[in-house]
Order: sequence, then C-alpha cells, then structure tokens
Amino acid sequence: MSRLDRDTRLLWSLSASAVLASGLLLLIVLFLAAESWPALSRVGIQAFFFGKGWHPTEGAFDLTPMLVASLATSTLAMAVAVPFGVASALFQRFYAPVLFGQIYLWIIVLLAGTPSVVLGLWGLTTIVPLILWLAPPGTSLIAGSLILSLMIMPTVALTTDAALAALPQSHWAGAAALGLSREATIINVILPSARASIFAGSILALARALGETMVVLMVSGNVVQVPTSLFDPVRTLTANIALEMAYATGDHRSSLFVSGLALAGLVLILAIAARRSGGHVVHA
Repeated sequence: MSRLDRDTRLLWSLSASAVLASGLLLLIVLFLAAESWPALSRVGIQAFFFGKGWHPTEGAFDLTPMLVASLATSTLAMAVAVPFGVASALFQRFYAPVLFGQIYLWIIVLLAGTPSVVLGLWGLTTIVPLILWLAPPGTSLIAGSLILSLMIMPTVALTTDAALAALPQSHWAGAAALGLSREATIINVILPSARASIFAGSILALARALGETMVVLMVSGNVVQVPTSLFDPVRTLTANIALEMAYATGDHRSSLFVSGLALAGLVLILAIAARRSGGHVVHA
C-alpha cells in the first residue's frame, strides 16, 4: 500500500469519526429538545425564567434560582482553581526538583482521577463542619464551590503543563539574550505564549464544574433559592435533575429536560467563547 493510499484512508477515518461524534451530539440535543417540548409548549419559556419559584405540584417551574446557583458555584470554583492550577503547573515545571516534580505531577493526575463522590464525602466530613463553625448550616454555596475547585484544579494544572511543555526553547533563549530573569521570562514571555491553551483548559474545567452533580448534591444544601450569601444553601440544575427525575411525571419530568437543555446551551456558549478567544489569540 502506497503512502498516498494510507493518507487517504486516514483522512476518511478521521472524517468519519468527526461526523459520528457530531451526529451523536446533534442527536443528544434533539432528544433534549423533544423531551423538553411538552413543558415549553404548555408552560411557556418565560415561566422557566420569570416564574413564581420551583413548585412542580403547583405547576411552577422557575429555573432561575438553580441557574444562578449553578453559575455561582462554578464561577467561585474557577476563581480558586485557575490561579492554583496555573501556579501548580509553573511550580512543577520550572521550580520543583526533577524527582519531586514528577511525584507532584503524579499526585495531580491522581487527584484528577479521584471519583467526585469521594471528594464529596471528604467535603461533607471535613469542609462542611468547618463552615458550620463559622456560619450555619454548613452545607452551602461556599462549600460546594471549594470542593468543586479541588475537583477541577487538576484539569487546569494538567492542560497548563501540557501547554508549557509544547512551547519551543527559543522563548527561553530569546529571553536570556535580553537578560530577563526566570520570573520575568515566565510573566512576560511564557504565560502570554501559552494563554490560549490555558484559557481552553479553564473553559474545559468550567464545563466540568457546570455539569458536576454528586459534589454539589452532597455539600451545597439543596435549597431552591437565589443565594444572597456565600453561606446560603443552594441547589444547582444538575442536583435538581438527580433528585427529582426518579419520580417526576408529566410537565414536571419535561421541565427537568428543560434544565438539561439549558445546561447544554451553557456548554455550547462556553465552547464558542473558547473558539473565538483562541482565534483572537492566534491572530494577535
């Protein structure tokens, strides 16, 4: 078989895989839309965002408190995870001794693979009692955010480390020729060169935080309300689906699929933002 034939087969295989993945994603979105349509048509889309709270037995399906809670927990988790994740990658690659750096990287990989239920149990028995000592009830927005940050920090750290490893050594050589210190090189050369990949990793971590169920179900309190404090108990969209899908029927069940459709829309917006930002960085 000639090299041209192998390249052609590889091209067709990759194209078929891309079409299959896109088709599956489209089918999932169509399934969510079809299951959501009964509630959207009977209740109306406005009732899901400007209603009178989440009271399924009374026909009230306002998703706003849970949408706000999802965005708040994920945003706070990102505020903690991104700085620590980037700092971890910089420490492991540029400051830690070789052996210690390899052990540290292995610990980050192990943390990335830790089941969310394990982190939830740890948060429930360790973090929640500490927060309870500060402000009852303990299970709260801040508890969910802190455990989420621990869960997504390895994603930021590993993608940042991969981005740093891919940078050419000419960056360091050029900085050394200009007399820049290591810290100045990292701040002014290395991080700006890797910012597109770091941003993409952060978006991936944010998408994972938005879609997480078990952690927020265990430590966030599961009270449907718009939080006014970091110590307020909240319920996210994913936790609501997990709690109520088993017994929901009729418009109640359909409204839970509306929640899933809203989450899919948020992830789609994040993907578009990551792509547009990456394009701007490349052309900068």
